[in-house]
Amino acid sequence: MSVKPIRWMKHARDNLRDRRLSPAWAEAAIRTPDWTEPDPNDPAVERRFKVIEEAAGRVIRVPCVETADEIRALTVLLDRGARRALRRKARP
Repeated sequence: MSVKPIRWMKHARDNLRDRRLSPAWAEAAIRTPDWTEPDPNDPAVERRFKVIEEAAGRVIRVPCVETADEIRALTVLLDRGARRALRRKARP
């Protein structure tokens, strides 16, 4: 089975560059997310999240659209809200 190619949309490429985010972090979020959730504004979009230990445990979010042929990465960002949600879930 072959791995689907990732097509980086302009906004994703710009954010990787402008925010100095590692493309490897974004790819890890796409290919092996810690969790996913649907985008509340577009049912075709899936938000993929990954905790990045190398970035002090911050969470990277990559909204994606996956088709039979490819995965389109729409944008990439560090998600402060996701990190706070993780801390709330971890409390007893």
